[in-house]
Amino acid sequence: MDLIPASIRPFMRAAFLPEVSDGDGALKASKFSGKPWLNKNEHWPVCQHCGKPMQLFLQLNLNSLPESIHGEFGSGLLQLFYCTSTDTNCEVECEAWLPFAKSMLVRVVQPDTEVLDIEIPDIENYFPPKEIVSWEEIQDYPGSEELTELGIDLTDNEWDNIELEYPHYSGDKLSGWPCWVQGVEYPNCPVCNQRMRLVFQLDSQNNLPFMFGDVGCGHITQCKTHKTQVAFGWACG
Repeated sequence: MDLIPASIRPFMRAAFLPEVSDGDGALKASKFSGKPWLNKNEHWPVCQHCGKPMQLFLQLNLNSLPESIHGEFGSGLLQLFYCTSTDTNCEVECEAWLPFAKSMLVRVVQPDTEVLDIEIPDIENYFPPKEIVSWEEIQDYPGSEELTELGIDLTDNEWDNIELEYPHYSGDKLSGWPCWVQGVEYPNCPVCNQRMRLVFQLDSQNNLPFMFGDVGCGHITQCKTHKTQVAFGWACG
């Protein structure tokens, strides 16, 4: 860590790697796949394009995040449902790599009504659930594209010195800095048009047996002011 140039150190952020156990947890638990919490009057979310049930990619209980970021992303449950149907090719037809696509649902819900425990519908290639049981805190720094946008210009020699040890994590992580594949691509909030910030990074073939395009990486983002405004997008090389 002593190799990190002084110009970069102010941009260090804490990020948190999910530690998981196989199997589903409680309906309000943070998890990959499995049973989500649903309102008692709600059906399992379906794709707006093909009408088929979508996979639960992630449910994040915002009320039980690590203490150092407790409340940072608001309260409730952050949920990402994503259509993985290969029959209809919704991913391509809906351009699912772009935020707010019809073949996904990302939202924040408040689990303050009677819980509904429903059966998991017939979903093609259903992913085995993993419960997030704890978090490992790490130090995370911006990638090179973001550093350039922030006005930091490192010499080739400086990059060579830190390349192998530079803490910029590319896997699944909570908070921290996004790993961009095709440049900085934060969406803007639909309400205030301000740049959204990273909540959770979902990488290909990490905790979900799914690949975004050609080994792509996805990001759930949120408006810092309007915390119910959330989005998901991904990019690949």
